[in-house]
Amino acid sequence: MWDFETEPEYQAKLDWVEEFMREKVEPLDFLDASPYDKSDEQMMRILRPLQQEVREQGLWACHLGPELGGQGYGQVKLALLNEILGRSRFAPSVFGCQAPDSGNAEIIAHFGTEEQKARYLKPLLDGEISSAYSMTEPHAGADPTLFTTRAERDGDHWVINGEKWFTSNAKFASFYIVMVVTNPDAGPYERMSQIIVPRETPGVEIVRNVGVGSESSREGGHGYVRYTDVRVPVDNLLGGEGKAFAIAQTRLGGGRIHHAMRTIAQARRAFDMMCERALSREVRGSRRDDSRTPLSNLQMTQEKIADSWLQIEQFRLLVLRTAWLIDKHGDYLKVRKDIAAVKVAMPAVLHDVAQRALHLHGALGASTEMPFAAMMIGAEVLGIADGPTEVHKITLAKQVLRQYAPHEGLFPSGHLPTRREQAQARIAELLEHEAAQV
Repeated sequence: MWDFETEPEYQAKLDWVEEFMREKVEPLDFLDASPYDKSDEQMMRILRPLQQEVREQGLWACHLGPELGGQGYGQVKLALLNEILGRSRFAPSVFGCQAPDSGNAEIIAHFGTEEQKARYLKPLLDGEISSAYSMTEPHAGADPTLFTTRAERDGDHWVINGEKWFTSNAKFASFYIVMVVTNPDAGPYERMSQIIVPRETPGVEIVRNVGVGSESSREGGHGYVRYTDVRVPVDNLLGGEGKAFAIAQTRLGGGRIHHAMRTIAQARRAFDMMCERALSREVRGSRRDDSRTPLSNLQMTQEKIADSWLQIEQFRLLVLRTAWLIDKHGDYLKVRKDIAAVKVAMPAVLHDVAQRALHLHGALGASTEMPFAAMMIGAEVLGIADGPTEVHKITLAKQVLRQYAPHEGLFPSGHLPTRREQAQARIAELLEHEAAQV
C-alpha cells in the first residue's frame, strides 16, 4: 500500500526541526563566518549549544548507525530531514551531517582501522575538527583514470607527490583523505588508493583558495593543494591498496542523493521568493488608463510559477523514490540508474527556478542583494561536482538499455502492419479453437 505521509512520531521531529531552523539556525547564515572554522571560538560558542539541542532531540548525525552515535535513519527519513536543512549553510554543521565530513566519516567508519577511528573519526563525529576530500586534479577533473598524484612506498612510509584541485574545505581541515596512484601498472580502477594526510604534515601546501562565482580567494573554500614529498605512515592507508575507486563510489553514491535532498530546499526557497514577488510587485495594467495590476495576474508570470512548481514536485518525487529504493535494496549499486537520474535532474531544477525568480526581481534579482545569482552558480557546481552531468546521462542511458533486447525482425516490434497481421492470425486461431469446442 502506498503512503505519502511519514509516521506521526517522525513528523513531530520534523516539525521541531522546522521551527528550530527558522528561529535559531537560518539567522546564522547572515554572519560573516564559516561553520567549518573550528578555530573561530566565538562561532563555536554559538554552535555548540545548538548542536546539544539537536543531540537531545536524537537528531545528531542521523546518517550514521547507532554504533557511531547516529540514528541509522534510512534514506527516506534523511530526505525528509535534509529538505529542511538544505535551506541553511549552517544547518548541516548544527546537525552533524555536513559535507565533506559526513562522507569522510562514512569512509573511515567502514574502511578505517581502530587507530584511525580513534584519531580521526571520533573528533570528526563530535564536531571538534573538520576534514577535506582531496580527489580531483587540475588536468583530469573528476576522471580518476587520468590521475597522476603518486604515493610511493619508502620503508614504513608513503611519499606523496602531486597536485589536487578543488579540495573543498581545505583551509579549515585537520586532515585530508587523498586519492593517489600507488600502482601505476595495475588496471585503471585498481591502481589507486586512499590515504589519510594530516594537514600539518610537511610538504602539504595550499597554493591558493579558489572562490566560486563572485567569491574572492579570501572567501573561497576550495583549495588548490600541492603535495611535495609528503611522508605519512603506511598505516594511514584506508581500506587496502588499490581500493580507492570502490571506496569513492560508496562515498559518492550517498553524497549525490544527499545533495539532491538539500537542493529541493534551495529550489523551494527561490520559488517562495518568486511567488512573493509576483504578488507584491505591480505593473501598469493597461495603456488606456493608469490602473495597476500585480505581476501574478500576467500569464507569463503564471507560466513561470506553474513550470517551477512542476519541476520541484517532480524532482522531489524522483528523489524520494530513489531514497526508498536505496532503503529497499541496501546497495547503492543496485540503484545506480536512479541516482544518476537524480544527479542529472538536480542542477537543471535549481538553475531554472532560480533563473525565473531572478528575472521576476529585475535588476534587484541580478544583484548581490538577492541570492539568485549565487543559486545559479551553485546549480552549475552541482552539475560538475561528483561527476559531470554528461557522465551521469551516459550511465543512466546504459543502465536503462540493459533492460531491453534488440529485435531481430526486418521491421521493429512496433511496426503496425506486422502487429495487425499477428493480431488477425491470433484472433483466427482463437475463433478456430472456439469452433472446435462446439
